[in-house]
Amino acid sequence: MKRLLLLVLLSVCWADHLPDSYAPDQDRIIHIQAENGPRLLVEAEQAKVFSHRGGNVTLPCTFYRDPTAFGSGIHKIRIKWTKLTSDYLREVDVFVSMGYHKKTYGGYQGRVFLKGGSDNDASLVITDLTLEDYGRYKCEVIEGLEDDTAVVALELQGVVFPYFPRLGRYNLNFHEARQACLDQDAVIASFDQLYDAWRGGLDWCNAGWLSDGSVQYPITKPREPCGGQNTVPGVRNYGFWDKDKSRYDVFCFTSNFNGRFYYLIHPTKLTYDEAVQACLNDGAQIAKVGQIFAAWKLLGYDRCDAGWLADGSVRYPISRPRRRCSPTEAAVRFVGFPDKKHKLYGVYCFRAYN
Repeated sequence: MKRLLLLVLLSVCWADHLPDSYAPDQDRIIHIQAENGPRLLVEAEQAKVFSHRGGNVTLPCTFYRDPTAFGSGIHKIRIKWTKLTSDYLREVDVFVSMGYHKKTYGGYQGRVFLKGGSDNDASLVITDLTLEDYGRYKCEVIEGLEDDTAVVALELQGVVFPYFPRLGRYNLNFHEARQACLDQDAVIASFDQLYDAWRGGLDWCNAGWLSDGSVQYPITKPREPCGGQNTVPGVRNYGFWDKDKSRYDVFCFTSNFNGRFYYLIHPTKLTYDEAVQACLNDGAQIAKVGQIFAAWKLLGYDRCDAGWLADGSVRYPISRPRRRCSPTEAAVRFVGFPDKKHKLYGVYCFRAYN
């Protein structure tokens, strides 16, 4: 009891004798060194890597471990690569490695392996890239109870194009939209791909599905029918809609192709069926919409002749605007979906390289 009373008195006396100029430092931050800091660190040297369809790419990933924490290597190091979905709600397994045991999943089989440049290199090599490989990948390294991750984005060089079928505009639900892009040698575009296309000048006044299930459209020149003349340029967002019942157009994405795209020199104009056969006779197939956009955007293909494409549409690519051939802008010009039996046009063919 005497000790407690003495402590109270000392506290009161110390408080009474504080100098008038004393003021506690309200902004002072005290750092406490944790005894158990991270013992395993995973890093990606680049946040983004760039390639194209058919190319090879290395997704960088390096890990650093505290040797004093793990001793002489009792715990085996496990390296796991997964792909993040556009909504970040799921992860798709790509590759797992632990010691001599390795496993590859799905469409990545036969196309991925660890670079193995050093003992702490977890970089993943992907060969023969496909359009579906685009996206964000997570590198996870696990040793014992410790683990850490890094994320790398794989970007593909390519082109975004709006698409609607013969039925007309706003006729595709989400699932039909995704299939429509696949049918035209493309995939449904992501928001990032559409945003990059908008920054590159894409202006389209019809809303279309994107891979995350949202419906959006890019406007570089605001005008009344497209959100209003007094609005700012940007990617307009309709939000998320019912994937089964709601119907819109779609934005597709395609990249480099391994083949030859060309306009078939033929003595006469052709119906659609004649055009299909003419390409076959030339050792090729009638070209798809994604292929004409890729040839135009990535190869600078230019031809002022309207020609049939596989979906029954008629288009022509102009890289050098001129009189009577898209005088105001470089674009793939759309003629329409003519009567397949009676209308006559040229044809664009595609011959794949083996």
